[in-house]
Amino acid sequence: MKEIRPDVSIRAICRILRVSRSSLSMSKRPASQPAEKPLEIAKAIKEIIQQHPTFGYRRIWSILRFKQGYEVNRKRVYRIIRKNGWFCHQRRSASRPRVQGRTSIAKHPNTRWAMDVTHFPCGRDGLGHLVAVIDCFNREIIGYVLSTRSRANEAERALETACINRFGTIRPMGPTPTVRSDNGLIFQSRRFREACRFYRLSQEFITPYTPEQNGVIERFFRSFKEECAWQHNFTSIDEARGRISAWIDWYNHERPHQSLGYRAPAQFEQLKLVA
Repeated sequence: MKEIRPDVSIRAICRILRVSRSSLSMSKRPASQPAEKPLEIAKAIKEIIQQHPTFGYRRIWSILRFKQGYEVNRKRVYRIIRKNGWFCHQRRSASRPRVQGRTSIAKHPNTRWAMDVTHFPCGRDGLGHLVAVIDCFNREIIGYVLSTRSRANEAERALETACINRFGTIRPMGPTPTVRSDNGLIFQSRRFREACRFYRLSQEFITPYTPEQNGVIERFFRSFKEECAWQHNFTSIDEARGRISAWIDWYNHERPHQSLGYRAPAQFEQLKLVA
């Protein structure tokens, strides 16, 4: 039609014939490039993974496409990596046993320990991080670590101190306490979980966004900040360490607790042993 009436536009021809312009398009698609050999692409992907094992498939695709000149799309790279089992997925989520009771109060010593971490300024050393372990029965602080870093290592050391103070060993025999904590990364870390298993301690996690389930340690941190941390302008972590050590000793042996009949944790423990 265009050869017979070259003066008539394609639009007019389509209108007269009542057909869409796309069906009469005279443009030719460029010849497709020959497909890359799958084995060659897989070999190139494997070499990139060996050099950069943490790269995802998108970054691997970008290297193939823009640096090595392979005409390949991201989906194909993804399929090759998945088929060969080269993905480095995140570790599977471990089980998180939830608390059975709403409150963290215990009826006997060494049946439930609670732990958490809090932060406060320490002058030129930045933030100080206090990891503490408390016995939910008599509110005694049985292990703590003060450091400029907040890691699983510090939490493990605090738990180790608690075991030594209560059992004289880091691997107590017989019935052992359950350690209650929130869902922080420190307490879910592989290192801390392995430490609990080595110390023969079981873990339980509170329901997310319900700090009242870990109320004993939360209340301790409130008292610690009101009566110690906020009353001093610490200039260094060493100064804070000395004052906090003295305060915790006073807290365990002299400070009256309303929940304990206005007795100190050590006094309450002795009273229960005599009874």
